[in-house]
Amino acid sequence: MFAKGQTVIGYMEQLAPKHLAEEWDNVGLQLGSLQKEITGVLVALDVNDAVVDEAIAQGCNLIVAHHAIIFRPIKGIQTDTPMGKLYEKLIKHDIAVYISHTNLDVAEGGMNDWMAEALGILEGAPIKDIHTEQLSKLVVFVPKDHHQKVLDAILNAGAGWIGNYSHCSFNIEGYGTFIPREGSDPYLGEKGKLERAEEIRIETIVPQPIRNKVVQAMLKAHPYEEVAYDLYSMDLKGRSFGLGRVGKLKEPTTLGQFIEKVKSGLQVDHVRVVGDLNRPIRKAAVLGGSGAKYYNSAIFKGADVLVTGDIDYHTAQDAFLAGITLIDPGHNAEKIMKVKVAEWIAAKLNEHKYETAVHASKVNTEPFVFL
Repeated sequence: MFAKGQTVIGYMEQLAPKHLAEEWDNVGLQLGSLQKEITGVLVALDVNDAVVDEAIAQGCNLIVAHHAIIFRPIKGIQTDTPMGKLYEKLIKHDIAVYISHTNLDVAEGGMNDWMAEALGILEGAPIKDIHTEQLSKLVVFVPKDHHQKVLDAILNAGAGWIGNYSHCSFNIEGYGTFIPREGSDPYLGEKGKLERAEEIRIETIVPQPIRNKVVQAMLKAHPYEEVAYDLYSMDLKGRSFGLGRVGKLKEPTTLGQFIEKVKSGLQVDHVRVVGDLNRPIRKAAVLGGSGAKYYNSAIFKGADVLVTGDIDYHTAQDAFLAGITLIDPGHNAEKIMKVKVAEWIAAKLNEHKYETAVHASKVNTEPFVFL
């Protein structure tokens, strides 16, 4: 049995929820339809002619990519232009394209965590926070004989996290009153008579992104026809998500030695470097893509070096004067995501016994040749 498109993307968005993307970004389905069975998924960094040909050859009708094929609004599609021909080929072969960009960058266990792991950065924290979860307080009243069932449903749906503690809740015994009226089908009590029921009040914390999921799980597990519950907005903030990662290295090293770690960890043959190769490096920062403008944030977090792509001449000069070293492995170093995302989606599909195949693109989309 093949997975539906929405099912595949549902797994992808467990890894990188769309709400984590920056406001300027264009993520999600950009071309085609997810209302179909997915015979194969190709995970790519970029989508070009060679990648589309690879998808066709592999029998893939969904491409999950990091870089958008439609970034700015388009006014028309001319099929005699390079991009027009690309769109036409995708449409003719019924290949959908889904983009996961800055949301994959900032997600826990996403792009920048993978890059930090490859460089030996320990317990990496974001270089710059861009999103903080809003929290709600969920309060629900449950008959005693269903207390554990409803509580488990709420907490297993993801509610109840406070820092590094899960399944946090508060439970108070009390009495609830109600009169079932005409048209009701009460779990407890008789129509027209006041019922006084032993109940337990459950309180817990719910992050905004999963609020609907938690409420639906609670309603499904609750025995009452009409469930009494409240959701309160809170000033208290939840987890923060941000760009890049910064942390201590496993062992102090020099810039020159760390360069070799960058080349091997990110699988690049060449890098550009700003700084003294003999400089001691104890704390490093990494930011996939174009992150040079965040060098001051990296300095503020105590980084001795920032690893990021697309460093321009004047930013390099400014960073050098500010006292931080830079390593530019190129934007294409983000290709680390291909295997990681493919493994994630494949594991989810296998867990649910789907036959949909998942491939990491083998096409090299690096536009530069280093001589």
